[in-house]
Amino acid sequence: MSVLSVFDLREKVVGKKGAAAACPYCGGPVMGWDFDAHLLFCFIPISHKTKRKFYCTICSSRLVPAVS
Repeated sequence: MSVLSVFDLREKVVGKKGAAAACPYCGGPVMGWDFDAHLLFCFIPISHKTKRKFYCTICSSRLVPAVS
């Protein structure tokens, strides 16, 4: 039995930059990564977003920015 993947999310790293923050778990420096994300439906592009994700460089945990 074969399964056809209808939706596909492709992310490509565009850049990375140091964030002025410290990891709450280990106290290490935090890096902000910029991604280009493309959502595809049957190989046809539907949407394009630029995302920023934050990671600790020491413990590699994914960090979520606080919303004020």
